Amino acid sequence: MSGGNQSRATPAASALEEDRVYRKITRRLVPIIFVAYLFAFLDRINIGYAQLQMKQALGFSDAVYGFGAGVFFISYLLLEVPSNLLFERIGARLTFLRIMVLWGLASAATMFVSTPLQFYVLRFLLGAFEAGFFPGIILYLTWWYPSARRARVTGQFLFAMPIAGVLGGPLSGWIMSNLDGVASLGGWQWCFLLEGLPTVALGVLCYAMLANRPGDAKWLDTHEKNVVLSAMAADEAQDAGHGRLRDAFIDPRIYAIALIYFSAACGAYTFSFWLPTMIKALGVQQIGHIGWYSMLPYAFGAAGMLLLPWSSDRRRERRWHLALAYVLGACALAATTLTGASLAVSLALLCVSAFFVFGAGAVFWAVPPTYLSGKALAPGIAVVSSLGVLGGLISPTLIGFVKTVTGNLHNGLYVMSAVLVLGAVTCLVGLSARAVRVGMSPNAAAAPHGKSATTR
Repeated sequence: MSGGNQSRATPAASALEEDRVYRKITRRLVPIIFVAYLFAFLDRINIGYAQLQMKQALGFSDAVYGFGAGVFFISYLLLEVPSNLLFERIGARLTFLRIMVLWGLASAATMFVSTPLQFYVLRFLLGAFEAGFFPGIILYLTWWYPSARRARVTGQFLFAMPIAGVLGGPLSGWIMSNLDGVASLGGWQWCFLLEGLPTVALGVLCYAMLANRPGDAKWLDTHEKNVVLSAMAADEAQDAGHGRLRDAFIDPRIYAIALIYFSAACGAYTFSFWLPTMIKALGVQQIGHIGWYSMLPYAFGAAGMLLLPWSSDRRRERRWHLALAYVLGACALAATTLTGASLAVSLALLCVSAFFVFGAGAVFWAVPPTYLSGKALAPGIAVVSSLGVLGGLISPTLIGFVKTVTGNLHNGLYVMSAVLVLGAVTCLVGLSARAVRVGMSPNAAAAPHGKSATTR
């Protein structure tokens, strides 16, 4: 990293000074990343609302919709690792500009589809354009934040996911209810147009406002840059190994981590693509009302993404936080099928499930960097994201097929609940309790007297 020699010559910054500098960095980076990811997730979930009109207007079955929602992740999976490798080569600013401009245009263009094939092609292109965005953000944060600070800031930007749900439901519902028929366009078409185009402008904003690395930040003075470089050097020094590119592909622990993420993705995308349908099945027919009711589970998901990472950082523990969250989320999701179509009880259970499913996701992304370092970090994060994101393909496709065959969502929700339990078991069996302590790499954890990098 440029400036490394200078940072080693700088006296260690006090904890208060380091906190001050990182507050400044967080105020600069996190709001931009937060808004960008909010629109990324909004572009993913708006199809869940648009399909309430789109299926009838175009004659699509639930199976067509489910596969179309999932085909996004085929191209996303294929291009995730190459995109993250390119991210390291050209930097964050150009990568975010490329990704956001193209996916915003593709999302808006979905308004023009009229056949299943066109729908599949646009969804495939959308996945191709967005590939690398999420793991790119995770990698970007590892260039700025030491491991002890990473879970909290990861939770802050991932907080955009449930907030997109809180805002996206009423927004999509309002657009579809009030603009249906305007300019001879359906409400679902306006939904894609108005929620897709702002992403293009956000891509330009990211290019203008972000810095690739701390040494490039014009808004940090020399002393502040050295504080960051010293913190990162101290964090890297705790890892006795130097990761290699092939480590990301041959380390079985990475595939265990990917399975854990796969479970979380299945749970999260069940909400993203099918929550409006679940609420409609509970007797809510007006699209505007469906949008407002959908706020509640996402609001609880937002609370989980704040509270679970806070608890995980405070207790310096990851494994049990993840496992228990997965089990409790699974139980609540499965129990929604046993409520006799009671709107109040089902919504309460969906809120509990969302709290734990989304909260676990915020804790999860602090785990992969503890297993990889050096050249293996970027492809390693991409491997985990790529394999895990298969949940985004399987979840909507499976539930759509089951609903087409059986007429309800129950069996699909049982399968998704079982997948969450599988993720919990993998957490306990596949992760080392000592290795995932905050601020400790597996190598450091293995040392008899290894110290944590956590400072408060």
